[in-house]
Amino acid sequence: MKNKSAKVHIVGAGISGLIAAKNLEAKGYSPVLLEATDSPGGRVKTDTIDGVLYDHGFQVLLTAYPQAQKYLDYDTLHLKQFKPGALIFKNGNKQRIGDPLRDISALWPTLFATVGSVGDKLKIFKLTRHLKKKSIAEIFSSKEQSTLAYLKGFGFSDRIITNFFRPFFTGIFLEEELKTSSRLFEFVFKMFGEGYAAVPQKGIGAISTQLVDQLKKSEFRYDTKVVKVEAGLITLANGRVLPSDAIVVTVPLHPKTGTIDMGSVNWKSCDNLYFTVDTHAFEAGTIGLVADENALINNLYYPFEQKAGGDPVLSVTVVKAHELNEDDLVKKVCEELQLHCGIAAKSFLKKYTIQRALPDTTQLQMQLSSDRAKVSEGIFRAGDYILSGSLNAAMASGEAAAHTLAADLELI
Repeated sequence: MKNKSAKVHIVGAGISGLIAAKNLEAKGYSPVLLEATDSPGGRVKTDTIDGVLYDHGFQVLLTAYPQAQKYLDYDTLHLKQFKPGALIFKNGNKQRIGDPLRDISALWPTLFATVGSVGDKLKIFKLTRHLKKKSIAEIFSSKEQSTLAYLKGFGFSDRIITNFFRPFFTGIFLEEELKTSSRLFEFVFKMFGEGYAAVPQKGIGAISTQLVDQLKKSEFRYDTKVVKVEAGLITLANGRVLPSDAIVVTVPLHPKTGTIDMGSVNWKSCDNLYFTVDTHAFEAGTIGLVADENALINNLYYPFEQKAGGDPVLSVTVVKAHELNEDDLVKKVCEELQLHCGIAAKSFLKKYTIQRALPDTTQLQMQLSSDRAKVSEGIFRAGDYILSGSLNAAMASGEAAAHTLAADLELI
């Protein structure tokens, strides 16, 4: 089948599906993307309500991601960069820790911060230099251990782990115990050291929008839920069966039955709440961390240039598991904002509960090999859950699945 008329479908129009479509288009195919929801992007979405941008969870683009550099036009996204480091709230006080080499204003606050010893701060510098010299391939071939064990093995004190690393990486890994693979820690820390955390001017969903706009020959079918995939056939929730020559599936499949099986992957969740406040309690572009171990709040920040009814907007993330209903959760978060950060929430705007925010996986990989991308004859897989929980991994898996599919079709 060396002609390009093959019926190629992609199940899921998230980041991995969009990248797969882009690569298939480049090889001459016109894929059809089947998306269960009413819009593309998967977990990378932004809602616009009354002129205010609401990202689905606090998400950032690490500008050093190799795949992001390959597929995204940063200039068009008009990225807003965060200051390196964070503002740490504990015991009613706040301290800033940053990277003086890239932001000279962080020099004195970092030197005098009591979140860690002088030795800890020197070790952060040492770790940054070490990972700059270590290739990404070397990182993902290193022996895996927990992030906590890695940090202790590197010589960091319990104080800096409790006050900085735990709250900072809890917000990234969406788990408090720092049990996430050291491979992902090294990769993310390296990316922070070589680039910046940023969000597009129009919200994180602008990444998905840009990828969709790059597609010229793909067809999107929204509100189209797939329940089963088998060689040559796709079964939809409404009972309709679609013939297909090749399929990229970006959600977990049951290996024997071919049914969509989201429960086969362990997922990490979080709550993201938005409030208005009277004024900024700290500078926009700064990530705030609550280091109190008993606090429900993990991180907070002011979305760039966002106002609701003339008041600044504050985004707050809760990672810790709880059983509070929305009213009680809002009340608890407001109490903690006042107690730990001295911030008085003015009005509650919106809450997102993201049940499948990140995959909880081990044996993390950098790239998806052809033998892992191919599930069975005519069926291929993509998704960050296969590699590691990151935007870079989602893109890499979509690329690999598309190349493997195209290579197979060329042999028919």
